[in-house]
Amino acid sequence: MNAYATFAALQNPLFARLYAAQTVSQIGDALTWVGLALLAAQLAGPAQAPAVLAVALTLRVTAFVLLSPLAGVLADRMNRRTMLAACHFGRMVVIGLMVFAGAVWQVYLLMFLLNALTAFFTPANQATVPLVVGRDEARPAFALSSATTELLGILGPGLAGLLAAGLGARALFVVDAASFLLAGLLILTLPALRAERGKVQHSKLDDVRDGTARLWRDPPVRFALLMELVAAIAGALILTVTVARIQGGLQLGDAPFGWVMAAYGLGATLASLAVGAAGKRLPLTRFIALGALITSAAILPGDLLPLGGLMVFWLLAGVGQNWVNLPTETLLAERTEEAAQGRVYGAHFAWSHLWWAFAYPVAGFLGTRFPDRAFLLGGLLSLLVLAGVWVTHRKRMT
Repeated sequence: MNAYATFAALQNPLFARLYAAQTVSQIGDALTWVGLALLAAQLAGPAQAPAVLAVALTLRVTAFVLLSPLAGVLADRMNRRTMLAACHFGRMVVIGLMVFAGAVWQVYLLMFLLNALTAFFTPANQATVPLVVGRDEARPAFALSSATTELLGILGPGLAGLLAAGLGARALFVVDAASFLLAGLLILTLPALRAERGKVQHSKLDDVRDGTARLWRDPPVRFALLMELVAAIAGALILTVTVARIQGGLQLGDAPFGWVMAAYGLGATLASLAVGAAGKRLPLTRFIALGALITSAAILPGDLLPLGGLMVFWLLAGVGQNWVNLPTETLLAERTEEAAQGRVYGAHFAWSHLWWAFAYPVAGFLGTRFPDRAFLLGGLLSLLVLAGVWVTHRKRMT
């Protein structure tokens, strides 16, 4: 495999600018969530901060599920340069207002507005990748974007902590707003980005329905979407129960929890590079099935593992998560014509987050009701869903 294949997409100058804008804004995103946690502790007190963050995350998922299908339809109809830049500048304003938030309700309102804009931005950005690089070259482009996202997820919180220590928690929102401003300006350097329109024009509601219909009627895409449910169940256990295993089961502090989650992110980063380097040697559905199996199996022993074992198995779980989610993004590009990619990515963004809206309560129930067996039971549930999807789709994945 060519280790440099993932970076080949940067030879396309349009994608290089799109990628630069995305990277700059994601650096800001990493600061947002650390700043939000610190702001919640300031406004509501440390004891109530988790509840504030839980509501903010619920509002995030709600905005994504409700608005991203419409966002995808608009991406098919609009100049995407205008749409992407407007979302960046809108998020700049909303994040800038977070500096002045003095009550919890104001945080909730601003977070909903921020994620509403993200719901419009993300499907449009995903659909623009194959538009600028071509459907045949989408794999390395998506792989590079994914690897960068995962790497920033590891490095971002540390950077945010340093900035917060030196400048204060609210200053994080100023830096974040500046990142959105720069990202928007980078987008404006691109030419007009319009998808080819289909010959038959439909209403926006018809296009919203068409986006979801395309996900469910194409067997390989439907297989990938259902495997994302498997990954969501395993991922929700990792994100919600790991801290209890580290601090309660192993009686360790915050730093070991950070090491375990960094290993999880590192696995996802390395997995992204592997997908890009593999090129088209392996079918995407192979990656997806293998990823779902790996991430489900990796969490099975989590209730018994010591710290070192958790780091190793969580690294594998990160590999599996990425091998479900990244190939699915590419599969959508390869199996959808240009005129419909926006609505398909919008529908996918909504459905994939709906899986997490289901998986988080399941993980919370297992973690509180069966604290000593949560990972085992969650892993078995993931494998059960995986087996059902595999049996019903194994003959129709090409």
